[in-house]
Amino acid sequence: MLVGYARTSTLDQKASIEGQVRDLIDLGCEKVFKEQVSSVDVKNRDQLALALDFIREGDTLVVTKLDRLARSTAHLVDIMQTIETKKAGLRIVDLGIDTGTATGRLMLNVVSAIAQFEREIMLERQREGIEKARREGKYKGRPSEIDPKTVRSMMQEGINPTSIARRLGISRSSVYRVLEKTGED
Repeated sequence: MLVGYARTSTLDQKASIEGQVRDLIDLGCEKVFKEQVSSVDVKNRDQLALALDFIREGDTLVVTKLDRLARSTAHLVDIMQTIETKKAGLRIVDLGIDTGTATGRLMLNVVSAIAQFEREIMLERQREGIEKARREGKYKGRPSEIDPKTVRSMMQEGINPTSIARRLGISRSSVYRVLEKTGED
């Protein structure tokens, strides 16, 4: 049985999720699991967990793209262990990879490592860009430390959270987080 899995990162990507589901059905998937959640949020990918639980020996989990399934090589290895334990396979449509063959398994590992490498290079460039912007005074970033005493003191003076946030250069939610941690919500 072919079992499809479709994912987008955000709820506003409706066309993307619909396109993935349509493609998976056109490929012959009899059951399709879909969700709209960031791949970084590995613990809250309920539909992926259900899909992995659903597959049986001889089934193939089908995804349209690798990044719809896993964010890192380590995460992909975990998913593949689950699939292999169930004696099932994985097909990644856009890469033409099918782990039902030795070549497919090799290609999956190579592509996964390259994808993770690209992501790490992108993050490294992003950090370099932020550092350069900081040196040039163009990027402030978040304050590294918020003094809870200052926030509590301002609240006791009757200053509202929005004004505290403005004065300290932080978000209002940061003010609430500090108050929550100190028990003065």
